[in-house]
Amino acid sequence: MTNPPSTPTSSTPTSAPAYSVVVPTIGRPCLADCLRALATATGHPPTEIVVVDDRPHPAGALPLEAAGVLRGRVRTLRSGGRGPAAARNTGWRTVTTPWTVFLDDDVQVLPDWSRRLAGDLAAADAVTGGIQGRLSVPLPADRRPTDWERGTAGLERAAWATADMAYRTAALAQVDGFDERFPRAFREDADVALRVRDAGWTLRRGQRTTRHPVRPADRWVSVRAQRGNADDALMTRLHGRDWWIRAGAPRGRLTRHALVTAGALVAAGCAAARRPRAAGAAGALWALGTAEFALARIAPGPRTAREVTTMLSTSLVIPPLAVRHWLDGRIRHRGAAPLRSTR
Repeated sequence: MTNPPSTPTSSTPTSAPAYSVVVPTIGRPCLADCLRALATATGHPPTEIVVVDDRPHPAGALPLEAAGVLRGRVRTLRSGGRGPAAARNTGWRTVTTPWTVFLDDDVQVLPDWSRRLAGDLAAADAVTGGIQGRLSVPLPADRRPTDWERGTAGLERAAWATADMAYRTAALAQVDGFDERFPRAFREDADVALRVRDAGWTLRRGQRTTRHPVRPADRWVSVRAQRGNADDALMTRLHGRDWWIRAGAPRGRLTRHALVTAGALVAAGCAAARRPRAAGAAGALWALGTAEFALARIAPGPRTAREVTTMLSTSLVIPPLAVRHWLDGRIRHRGAAPLRSTR
């Protein structure tokens, strides 16, 4: 491993290492809130803020004036709509500070964030390659959260999420940054974290906190999210079957989805072959599995008519879609090789 630069041990802002903030964006209105929050955080401001415009065809200006007193430190780059991994690479590869802090455009740092980040960076020893911020997801106080809201709240327990993640720039350079074969904001953060640790660096959690509001979403958002199963297949190819444990990621329900999907396929096949008893047994497996999945999503939620209807309808289609995307990922990435670190 290359020798990382030493860092001060004092936790005062004046002795903390310099850092740059990289914010990938697709031009969502929440970018203004993100920049505004950065401007109001006091104690140890970033050397620069690199906003990476990842819109395939940018239309309209980004709300950079929201950066307020930090507006002079903001510069923009374009990454051509290639996804958040490519956008982050476009940003950090131009950074000259010892540390690069990644923020998503839908988060809002707290007023003491800069000061606490200074403490996080100053306390890093020579082998600390990354320091994760703590995420806080505000949920409704007057009702139970929806399935989508609960899913977003899971970020509070996520490991190495780039919604707020500081990496030593030298560590990123050593592992060649993010793997751009991950096209979505999913698993690209776990992948780079595993490669940074495999290169000999350590990762830890810091003391700073960033607010992550639940963004608006339509009722089919959970169906579209199943595309991430293809990224899970790529993770397995790159990091082995135990990557879930090493990355601190939840295992998910893919095995159950496969059983439910198999039940539906077997039931259809047996019915076509005029084997009603076998078709009934397989159909019962499918029905029980689908009902269990739907109830597991409905029970902790607000149980409104809209939420119940959404959970029932999406629970029917999620299992086969999850399996389809996973199989697609297995086929598409069957020859994928890990990115190599530079020694």
